[in-house]
Amino acid sequence: MAQLLSEYISFGKPDFSEQEVDAVTRVLRSGWVGMGPEVQAFESELASYLDVSCAVTVNSCTSALFLSMLVLGVGVGDEVICPSLTWCATANAALYLGATPVFCDVSRVTFNQTVEAVMEKVTPRTKAVVIVHYGGLAFDVVALREHLPARIPIVEDAAHALGARYPGGKLVGSSGNLVCLSFYANKNLSTGEGGAIVLRDGATADRLASLRQNAYPLNAWKRFTDRHMLLSSGLTELGYKMNYTDLQAALGRVQLQRQPKLNDRRLDIARIYDSALASTGCLPQHHLTHPDHARHLYAITLPDGVDRISLLERCRSRNAGMTIHYAPLHLMPLYESSARLPITEELGNRLLTLPMSSSITPGQAESVAAIFVQELRPR
Repeated sequence: MAQLLSEYISFGKPDFSEQEVDAVTRVLRSGWVGMGPEVQAFESELASYLDVSCAVTVNSCTSALFLSMLVLGVGVGDEVICPSLTWCATANAALYLGATPVFCDVSRVTFNQTVEAVMEKVTPRTKAVVIVHYGGLAFDVVALREHLPARIPIVEDAAHALGARYPGGKLVGSSGNLVCLSFYANKNLSTGEGGAIVLRDGATADRLASLRQNAYPLNAWKRFTDRHMLLSSGLTELGYKMNYTDLQAALGRVQLQRQPKLNDRRLDIARIYDSALASTGCLPQHHLTHPDHARHLYAITLPDGVDRISLLERCRSRNAGMTIHYAPLHLMPLYESSARLPITEELGNRLLTLPMSSSITPGQAESVAAIFVQELRPR
């Protein structure tokens, strides 16, 4: 019988090495810790990795979503379609701009929205569609684009999906849409906090880069490196304080280089879980052990009749850090939604997430799986 784990295995512990420590130390010793040369280098390397023209870093994926909707003209009276099975930031970014999030249902197999579910929600007021690559499984944005009216842009919430590939094999981020990434503490590429918007249009990227820094045309690093440049007083629009820093970017540059190794470990963990859960009646998200899946989450649908909260608490008491992703947004009072989304509501009651991180060893994953299987059995 699997015993109490010697340490708590959380669902998404970051994986930092001495390389990241050295990179941060280098920046601290440089005397410049704000937005500067490391940010510029990271943006260039990230854009190259994803095969896009531009990457604009910001302080969070929430800010990335907000700024993306802002530059697309989302505002009061508009509707923004998004799934309900997601983190609140996906919908909140629309609310910040005075728009209304309109929630759509998802697939019971992929946990992603479907083309049909999105199209059912389109109205003359639809200003944008935000799709979510749930757990790291890429949604087919090309298929949606073929059905969606040309006037409606697609924004991709790819907070889970760095390293995932669309159907056809191209990396998530390379679509040409405004694609929003997260570098939060538990993400596949972690810099503690932060995010980015990757895109192909240079003019839009320039506007995003200005908006993240109070809409000034010159940032602090440009003023520092070119002493003839002065702070412009010619503000033309309202900007925000949403910039990234060199401390974060130094972490990001190392994490980007380490992605192949980190992804391999996530695949190892997913295979261990798949093997252990094969005869339990639990249904993992589709394609979890396919190379195109980023495996940010290892999410499963529990069998009927399982007391999910009791199971979660029992596993946690043995240091196996299960959790839930996510409570459906359309059922929360904040959103005042009258939508009825049967698959989302079913999944909202049955989903459970096992710990998934490249910092987990295969031995720890085997122990987590053993604890889960034992606690799942009827008592």
